[in-house]
Amino acid sequence: MIKVLIIEDEIPARNKLKRFLSQLNESIEVVGEIDTVEAAIAFLNTTEVDLILSDIELLDGNAFEIYTQVKINCPIIFTTAYDQFLMDAFENYGIEYLLKPFSMERFQKAWDKYLLLGKSNTSEHDLVTKLNQILQNNNPVKTYKERFTISSPKGIYFIETNGILFFEANEGVLFAFDTTGKKHLLNETTLKEIEFLLDPKSFFRINRSELVHKKYVERVERYSKNAFALKIKGYEKHLKTSQSNTASFREWIEQ
Repeated sequence: MIKVLIIEDEIPARNKLKRFLSQLNESIEVVGEIDTVEAAIAFLNTTEVDLILSDIELLDGNAFEIYTQVKINCPIIFTTAYDQFLMDAFENYGIEYLLKPFSMERFQKAWDKYLLLGKSNTSEHDLVTKLNQILQNNNPVKTYKERFTISSPKGIYFIETNGILFFEANEGVLFAFDTTGKKHLLNETTLKEIEFLLDPKSFFRINRSELVHKKYVERVERYSKNAFALKIKGYEKHLKTSQSNTASFREWIEQ
């Protein structure tokens, strides 16, 4: 029996993983479904599992916080909409990095790799190098969305991605703010969906509800010990980073 732990904060994504697991020709037990860093740490301190399927951005922070506080003795397949954490994943027992949305075929390949690695005696250092090479070969060059479609009572119009200051999620509704100060209602349903469509070198999710465009960040000010306030060109209010994203934001903005 292969004991699998699912760490994922979105119910549809958890259900998809369980559906994919059920389609495998293996004896599998899902021993837990967890949506926060805190709960994952508590669980893994008392329970051993054979494999972890882990999202990266969770309800209360970044999943890598888990793996710095708990000794992990099993491989991890990361399932995420963020492609900027690839090397972090391999440095934290990751054996695969599945970018959402992924197919059953892609999941099957990750699972086959887990089974194969379980039979090998490869050293951890060699394993990281080998997996990184495999991942680069498996994933084709990604193209990013250049414009968004906006629906209105008079029809549809388009907004160029290059002219968007930032995206905002507000009570389940998504908006894009352009360089003229206009606010556009989007057809997409979640910020994670939008993130997947954008170049991570240009856009960064600073908190759970806002995704900023680097070229329009004019100034970064200290807001608190663990947060920044951002001045966005053409926008009066400051946007603030969340505590869990501040360190990675600083690294991203300085690149």
